[in-house]
Amino acid sequence: MTRDGSTGIRLVITGGGTGGHLFPGVAVAEAVLAGWPGSQVLFIGTDRQVDSQVLGNRPFAATSIRCQGLKGRSLAGRIGALWQLPQAVWSAARILKKFRPDLVLGVGGYVTGPVLLAARLLGIPTSIHEQNSVPGLANRWLGKIVGRIFLSLPGSEKYFPVGRTTLTGNPVRAEILAAAGQERTVGKGDGLTLLVLGGSQGAHRLNLLVAEGLGLRKNQLPHGFRVIHQTGRQDEELVRELYRQSGVNAQVSGFITDMAGVYLQADLLVSRAGATSLAELCVMGRPAILVPYPYAADNHQEYNARQVVERGGALLCKESELTGELLAETIITLLNDPSRLHQMGERAREAAVPAATENIVRECLTLIKV
Repeated sequence: MTRDGSTGIRLVITGGGTGGHLFPGVAVAEAVLAGWPGSQVLFIGTDRQVDSQVLGNRPFAATSIRCQGLKGRSLAGRIGALWQLPQAVWSAARILKKFRPDLVLGVGGYVTGPVLLAARLLGIPTSIHEQNSVPGLANRWLGKIVGRIFLSLPGSEKYFPVGRTTLTGNPVRAEILAAAGQERTVGKGDGLTLLVLGGSQGAHRLNLLVAEGLGLRKNQLPHGFRVIHQTGRQDEELVRELYRQSGVNAQVSGFITDMAGVYLQADLLVSRAGATSLAELCVMGRPAILVPYPYAADNHQEYNARQVVERGGALLCKESELTGELLAETIITLLNDPSRLHQMGERAREAAVPAATENIVRECLTLIKV
């Protein structure tokens, strides 16, 4: 029973701008709908393309508000974003009054600020999920006003008020958890598959390092080798052409919707170190070469990566120290060592928190006293 005596839970989840922000929210939304019949979930996101790609065809409603972030903008851009903030808070308040949620959960991205501020002003219980080892400025500020802060990684509690945090892990979508239960030994089979994840928005430098490096070392690649490469929309055609010219067998996509399917095919990953990608590869038990995005706020991707690297589940390569040939050499060395791939995969799995979604849902229920 919810606060108004009806069955089910009325939950607003807010976040967006990247798949890494959206996917944990999707996991929580689908868990609530599956576990509490009669529940309703509304996702308040941004108008960016990735939001529509991730949230489309989901069993919950989605809407967006107009607002802008402050990070990386010129002085004039920041002034414009601040000028737009009252309107964004008003728009969020109007949506919340109409939907009447029992709780609002923020999962990252600049859109969470006005929505959670509106919820606080309306007296609606609030919470946020911090996915990274080092929170951004928005979540540090929001941590002062929300009722509960859910953490993916140990150590980030020091950035938030004492007694208000809970270590839950990072939610992983149900289809990936289901795929994780399908046994497959990495490094064995007729051919080996490399999965490259630059992020849903792409990673130009990483895309080029992998595609050009593999082309230079094509003759050293294992028999039957192939690449599945998520590039982001901007680099899709460029990377596809690089592989075509070099003759490397590659499946190139701007955005991959069936992540569970490609994880099952992968023997090794080359990936940025966003928190959601790390949570997924750990649940799947996949070894990885992690190349943190060097311009991430407070270098949080490198700190994220070290949580897995220090367990032996991944290798850390700094982008500034990489060439395409060096990265290709590292890939080839690992692919030629199946026992090491298997061991790294098992170590990665030890870092997984498959119950993260359930942990967050349980804590949310305590906030609304269900």
